[in-house]
Amino acid sequence: MPGLAPPEDDPAAALAGLRAAEAREGMLDLARRQALLRALAAVLLRRAEAAAAAVDADFGGRCAEETLLAEVKLVVDAARHAAAHLPRWARPRRAGVPLPFRPARARVEPVPKGVVGIMAPWNYPLQLALWPAVDALGAGNRVAIKPSEAVPRTAALLADLLAEAWGEGIARVVQGGPAVAADFAAQPWDHLVFTGGTETGRRVMRAAAEHLVPLTLELGGKCPALVLPGADLAAAARAILAGKQVNAGQTCIAPDTVLLVGHAAADFVAACRASGLGQPETALVNDRQAARLDGLLAGAALTPLAADGPGRRRGLVLAEAPPGHPLHAAEIFGPALALQPVPDLTAAIAWIAARPRPLAISLFGATRAEEDAVAAGTRSGAILHGQCLDFAAFPDLPFGGSGASGFGRRNGEAGFREFSLLRSRVAHGRWSLARLLDPPRGASARRLVRRILR
Repeated sequence: MPGLAPPEDDPAAALAGLRAAEAREGMLDLARRQALLRALAAVLLRRAEAAAAAVDADFGGRCAEETLLAEVKLVVDAARHAAAHLPRWARPRRAGVPLPFRPARARVEPVPKGVVGIMAPWNYPLQLALWPAVDALGAGNRVAIKPSEAVPRTAALLADLLAEAWGEGIARVVQGGPAVAADFAAQPWDHLVFTGGTETGRRVMRAAAEHLVPLTLELGGKCPALVLPGADLAAAARAILAGKQVNAGQTCIAPDTVLLVGHAAADFVAACRASGLGQPETALVNDRQAARLDGLLAGAALTPLAADGPGRRRGLVLAEAPPGHPLHAAEIFGPALALQPVPDLTAAIAWIAARPRPLAISLFGATRAEEDAVAAGTRSGAILHGQCLDFAAFPDLPFGGSGASGFGRRNGEAGFREFSLLRSRVAHGRWSLARLLDPPRGASARRLVRRILR
């Protein structure tokens, strides 16, 4: 039976242990993967309140319902979804055989890559560690996870959860600070997942390049929300604020800047005030993040929507800044929303195109033609209409960025494919037309080649 593993701080030892387990036990068959996924869902549900308490303690105040929904429920749903659909995802696919090589049988089969390393951030410390692990294990891999040192209680709980559900022959959790994280990124994993900031992602990519490790990077960016002329301002304001308020804005796909197309900023501010949203429920994770946010907002005109709470709980603020202000370039990643009036949709598209590609673009009041224009004129991981965050809970939708917001896709079948090798299998018949061209080639073979080319 799996037991609770002691804390581990050596990435190389974790990788070696998982490789030894694979050599000893072999690849994980489909039935075992399904059983392990269901076991994770059961353990996570049983320890849901403990998970909420751990994240709350690490944040210095995190709304329990956010943890239960955005961390526990999402991972449970993902694990159950994968367990149910694995037989279809893992089924080999027949491939066509060109006439000269017939009779032959060809197929493509997904096989595990081996051992997948996962570097998880602090903002959703359970979801962003465990959902990639669900994808990787569903594809038949073993996993090692490096949680953020900013959430040590959650990291310890994560180690216990995985030891209970999967055991150390399937999953290891490596804990430690920046030096351990750098060592983790430098290991020869069979695939490496990193979720975090763009600059750190570049360092991870440089480290992974030493061993040519394939990467999945989910990074940051300024996700815009376009409020178009046809939008109901009250409904748009409520949806945008609701998305921004989740996890105190510490969400990579949270709306960052509201592009007001043909709307006055004052009208949108009034709609936000009338919504009754903006109260602080979750704290900024630590003093460093609070100081970073304060520095970013310095010099901007701020409109508070609610009073600050105790500790690092901040009420949501609307921010307007002059051209050239850092607010227009840096990702906010906190309970502040930048407002930017633009004269028309063309200007809004130009604003998006002038910046690194975002993970998501949210539209409000868009006609079909306007939505198509945004899709044709921009690049992003997702385009949403009517809400901001909800799509991240759809287990059938691929999730990932583009350019500076990352690359690779995870979640559901896309995650299964991401962590699988697509291996070709061919069984040839005893003879085929192609054998006429085998060496040594005489005059008839040379004439045949030229006839084929003509």
